[in-house]
Amino acid sequence: MSRKDILKLFVAIGICELAGVIGAAFTVSVIPTWYAGLAKPALNPPSWIFGPVWTMLYALMGISAFLIWRRGLQQRNIRTALIIFDVQLFLNAIWSVLFFGMRNPGAALLDIFLLWATIIWTIAVFHKISRPAAYILAPYLLWVSFAIYLNVEIWRLN
Repeated sequence: MSRKDILKLFVAIGICELAGVIGAAFTVSVIPTWYAGLAKPALNPPSWIFGPVWTMLYALMGISAFLIWRRGLQQRNIRTALIIFDVQLFLNAIWSVLFFGMRNPGAALLDIFLLWATIIWTIAVFHKISRPAAYILAPYLLWVSFAIYLNVEIWRLN
């Protein structure tokens, strides 16, 4: 891999991890207060698990985006695929603002449904360009699917 590709890889991962940092800024302070007081479903994991899982998922997202980006931005399909990826990354970051920052599980639920659909769209367009880039997003899709269950149940229970 060239130095240019290594730089692109670090930038792609860094941008994705930044989405996580934005989310964490709205999350960390309300975990022991507001979130701790919510009724949660039986399958709710312990709070400490979310940080490591999301850190890994953001890294995988960055690797996936890199695999597309390294093909060059000259091609329209590459640019379109990365724009769709950016939309899902934005929806991902805004979920924490809605759920934790605004303490609004209902609005977050609408966002996460849009996020899930946009992840599917991202996987579909990535698959046409790079199958590994698409497959790398599978754990992310699975985790967001589980997060939908959690979000629905927290909204319903509270």
